[in-house]
Amino acid sequence: MANDYRHAELRDFLRSRRGRLTPADVGLPEAGRRRTPGLRREEVAVLAGVGVSWYTWLEQGRDITVSAEVLNAISRALRLDDAERRHLFLLAGLTPPPPAATAAGSVTAELRRVMEAWMPRPAYIMNRHWNFVAVNDAARAVFGYGHTDQNCLVAYFTNERFRAMSLDWAKHAAEVVGRFRADAAQYPDDPEFERIAGELVGASPEFAEIWARHDVTNSNSAVKSIRHPDVGDLHFEALKMPLNDHPGLHLVLHNPRPGTETEARLDKLVVAHPR
Repeated sequence: MANDYRHAELRDFLRSRRGRLTPADVGLPEAGRRRTPGLRREEVAVLAGVGVSWYTWLEQGRDITVSAEVLNAISRALRLDDAERRHLFLLAGLTPPPPAATAAGSVTAELRRVMEAWMPRPAYIMNRHWNFVAVNDAARAVFGYGHTDQNCLVAYFTNERFRAMSLDWAKHAAEVVGRFRADAAQYPDDPEFERIAGELVGASPEFAEIWARHDVTNSNSAVKSIRHPDVGDLHFEALKMPLNDHPGLHLVLHNPRPGTETEARLDKLVVAHPR
């Protein structure tokens, strides 16, 4: 039943995308009046570089073999946007390709307001390589991030102030590295992960030892405990959330752990570290 539903959705989706285009939209000459609006199946097949019969079977929802390359070609032929292309892949039973990463400069004022509204609790935005894209003042005051800290993973192993304050640095180091390795596996053709890890291997013996284990951790939540020199112990539940409208970016929010005095101490810390 599930396959029947998926095939029916695939058929209707392709027909609807084909029906909204005209030959002029895709650079084809008009060929007289048409009984129905939109492109013909054979026109889509030519634009995508596939056989007419094969495309017809795909649109009819038949159980045929498809590839990512062909679906990408059909996506281009039908002028699908990223959301539509992902939908096409899912209906065809394939894993959608990862979206293009959002540039750091595209962090919107709305997202920055969210981080500021989270004050006095720490928050930051990082990209898929764990580079900091935006950091609120509370995160800098709590974790000791300076303007030279450009990457969350690198800072974890090389920021001496953070390491000195962290109550459970060694306990969680392997989990942090495992999460980075799991993220890197999602982008096997992206050399930036290897570059970051390679440089950190040379800079941190602890990282080099953990990285060589090839352990993987898959979690978007963590507990962080800091012994801050100004206000004492701070305990947080950290949650990493993907920003679907900004591919490749994640918002990381830190919430005070219940049953601790973290929230009251954060208020004092923000007063002690004004902007």
